[in-house]
Amino acid sequence: MASMPVAQAPAVPRTLAEIRRPVQAEMDLFEVRFREAMRSKVPLLDRVMHYIVQRKGKQMRPLFTLLSARQFGPVNEAGYTAASLIELLHTATLVHDDVVDDSNMRRGFFSINALWKNKVAVLVGDYLLSKGLLLAVEHEQFELLRIVSTAVREMSEGELLQMEKARGLNFSEEVYFDIIRKKTASLIAACCASGAFAGGADPAQVELMRRFGIHAGIAFQIKDDLFDYGAGKNVGKPTGIDIKEGKLTLPLIHALRVVGAGDRRWMVRTVKHESGNGKAVARLVAKVVEAGGIEHARKCMYTHRDLAMEELRQLPATDARLALEGLLEMTVERNK
Repeated sequence: MASMPVAQAPAVPRTLAEIRRPVQAEMDLFEVRFREAMRSKVPLLDRVMHYIVQRKGKQMRPLFTLLSARQFGPVNEAGYTAASLIELLHTATLVHDDVVDDSNMRRGFFSINALWKNKVAVLVGDYLLSKGLLLAVEHEQFELLRIVSTAVREMSEGELLQMEKARGLNFSEEVYFDIIRKKTASLIAACCASGAFAGGADPAQVELMRRFGIHAGIAFQIKDDLFDYGAGKNVGKPTGIDIKEGKLTLPLIHALRVVGAGDRRWMVRTVKHESGNGKAVARLVAKVVEAGGIEHARKCMYTHRDLAMEELRQLPATDARLALEGLLEMTVERNK
């Protein structure tokens, strides 16, 4: 008797184009709506908005949002509102962050504050924030507003907590994870929770998607930490940018915890007082690698990826869920 063919499990998409496919039409419509939302009758503001729109990134957060919505049903008006709200508030935080960090570049282009100075940049950030809030109010999407406003509050708390702790370089891993959960993961969680809510998910499913987003966001940030030591095959050939800016990332925190007291003293001194010295930073990076900092951070990153995957795989294996799996893999395997 001939054996029955074994059904093949659906493949997880690997490329960004494949990941976007379940919501490609929705992403195209979202981009049109987002451009409309960015318009202003004030000429200066309209020029700045045009500059921002023309230099948009991969729009990973709207993608998380729309795929989360699509998992639970067709993308409806609430789904587009959620994606636009997320992107408006995210853009506002980026503009403000560049002012706070005195950064002149964003994604390889001049930042808003570099071109129009800090006063304009702060007001542009405020404008984007208000546009997002009004968008939710006008569509009477008060639960979406609550989800995203909570994320913005946590992002601000995380940034301030990092500033406070960085002064003494007295981070523990517990404090580090609290900071990145607030600073980075809270917005990814808001994408997934707001998308699920907009798609008609029940409260338990919305909470599941929020947890998925938290773990995905933590994995995303740890990957960013690893970029300070290079990317992909080049890990160990460092950029050292975070160290030069006095930031404590997970590989460095781990190294400071396991090295001897003498090494810890010179490592802290390098971060505090010699971060502009290329040779001193290179020596510090070499010590972090030797102490297992990169290996430890990788393990933590993959642990949170696996926790995110466990949450996601409680849901039916739709095209949207598989795309979210692919997006999760991309966050930890990306090279930039």
